[in-house]
Amino acid sequence: MAVNRGVLVGSLGVAVVVSLVGGYALSRQSDSTPVADDNITITSNSTFVEPGLAVNKPVQGKKMPTVNLLDGTGTKVSTASLIGKPLVLNVWATTCEPCKKEMPALAQLHNDFGDRVRFVGVNQFANDSTALAFARDKGVTYELLSDQNGELVSALGVAGLPYTLFVAADGTITAQKGIALSEATIRSVINEMLLAP
Repeated sequence: MAVNRGVLVGSLGVAVVVSLVGGYALSRQSDSTPVADDNITITSNSTFVEPGLAVNKPVQGKKMPTVNLLDGTGTKVSTASLIGKPLVLNVWATTCEPCKKEMPALAQLHNDFGDRVRFVGVNQFANDSTALAFARDKGVTYELLSDQNGELVSALGVAGLPYTLFVAADGTITAQKGIALSEATIRSVINEMLLAP
C-alpha cells in the first residue's frame, strides 16, 4: 500500500497545530476558573532533622563511646585513645557511593589542618587491600581503623553511611552528620569546634 507523503506530512502538521491550540485553550480556561483561597498555614511541634540523621541515633552532646576498633595489623585500638585533640571521625565503606565523593574533601582538610585536628577513618568492614586501595585512591593519608566487629556502629546507632562525628578534645560529640559532606561544610564545622571554649 502506497502512502502519499504529502498527505502524511500535512496530517502531522494539522495534528500538532490542533494540539497546541487545544492545550492553550485548556490552560486559559483553568486560569479563569475561580480558585479557592490557597493560603495554608502549617504548624508543627517536630524538630527538623537533617537528611540522613533520621536513621541514625542522635548522639550530639554526648561523650564518645569507648569501644575497640582494629588497626591494620588487627590490634585493638580503644576509641578512648583517639581523644585529646579535636577529632573528625568518619565511618565509611567501599560500597558507599557518597563516601567516594566525601573522602577527597576529608583528605584535603586533613592536610590543611595538620596536627591541630585528628582525622580517623573507620571502615565498617575489614581494611583489606581493596579497602586500603580505595581510600588511597581518594587521597586519604589519615589514620584508618576498622569496625568489622560492629562495636562502634552499634554503640552510636549508625544505620546509614557516610557518618561523620566531630568530637571536641574532651570527648564530647559536638556535631554528627549522616550525609555526604562538602569540603566547605566540613571546614565550617571544624572551625566552629576549634573556636569553642
